[in-house]
Amino acid sequence: MIHRRHALQFLGATSALLAASWAGPVLADEAFPAKPVTFVVPYAAGGPADAFVRGFAQKLSERLKVPVVIDNKPGANGNIGSAAVASGRADGYTVLLGTSSTIAINPHLYGKSMTYDPIKDLQPVSLMHEMANVLVVNPNTPYQSVRDVIAAAKAKPGSLMFGSPGNGNTMHLAAELMKSRTGIDMQHVPYKSGPNALQDVVGGQLPLMFNNLPAIVDLVKAGKLRALAITSRTRNPRLPNVPTMVEAGVPDYESIVWSGLFVKAGTPAPIVQRLNKEVVAVLDDPAFRTPYEAQGYVLRHNTPEQFSALIAADVKAWGKVVRDSGARVD
Repeated sequence: MIHRRHALQFLGATSALLAASWAGPVLADEAFPAKPVTFVVPYAAGGPADAFVRGFAQKLSERLKVPVVIDNKPGANGNIGSAAVASGRADGYTVLLGTSSTIAINPHLYGKSMTYDPIKDLQPVSLMHEMANVLVVNPNTPYQSVRDVIAAAKAKPGSLMFGSPGNGNTMHLAAELMKSRTGIDMQHVPYKSGPNALQDVVGGQLPLMFNNLPAIVDLVKAGKLRALAITSRTRNPRLPNVPTMVEAGVPDYESIVWSGLFVKAGTPAPIVQRLNKEVVAVLDDPAFRTPYEAQGYVLRHNTPEQFSALIAADVKAWGKVVRDSGARVD
C-alpha cells in the first residue's frame, strides 16, 4: 500500500503533468501568432493563384492581427517555393499555397529528383478554392464545338496543336486526358507561361488550349476567345452556356485545379487547427467570397483530414494521367 503522503505527492505530480499536457496546446494556440506570417506562393506574381492569395492574405492578416507577407518563389513547376516551406521550421509562421500541380502531379513528373516529399514533408491545413479549366479556341478557327476539334484531330492525327505553360501542368494534362478519353492525337506546344500561350491563342498563332476559367472568362465575354467546354462535372455560373466536357461528348471526363493552405509537417496541431479555423472564416465571409466567385473561383474549405483524403485520391488519379501521357519535365 502506498503511504498517504506519497500517494498525494504522486497524484499531485500526475495532475501537474496532465495540466502541463493540456496547457501546452492551449498556450501554443493562444500565443500564435506573435509575429508576422510569411505566405509562400510558388509561382510568379500576376497569375490566378497569386491574385487569389493576395486578397486572401489581407483578410487572414485582419483575423490573425499580424501582417501576412506574400513571398513569391517561382520555378520548377512550383517545387522551389514548396521545398522552401518543406525544409523550414514547423512553427506555422511560414505557410504555403499548395496546388494540385505541386502536391499531386509533380511527384510523378520529377520522381527522385524532387528534394522534398509533399505528402510526408507538408501538412495540409485546408482546401481554399477549386478552378475548372476551359477548352478555348481562337474565334477565327472553324471549331464551334468539342466534336469539331475531335473530328479535325482524327482527320489529320498530330497536326492540331495546343498550348500550355509547360510539360506536366494541369492545362497540359487536361488536354492529355481529352486525348486519352477520345483516342485523338494532338501536338503539345509548351510555353514558358500560361499568359504567353494564351496570348498566342488570342492572336491566332495557336488554335487552342485549356486554361483556368478566371484567366479566360473576360476574353470569352469580349469575343476574343471561343469557349467550347469546361472541365468540371457541372457548368459554371460565369459561363452558363458552356457545356461540360461530358456534355460536349467526352466520356468520363473531369479535371479540377485546386489550391490550399499547407504548413511544414510536424507543426503543432493547435496551430494547424487555428489556421484552419481562420481559413474557414475568411472563405465563409460574403465580402470575400462574392468578388472571387464572380471571377469563376469555387471557394471551398475542409478539415485537414478531409484535405489529406482529397490529396491521396488526386495523387492516384493524376499519376495515371501522367503515365498515360508520357509527360516529362522540361
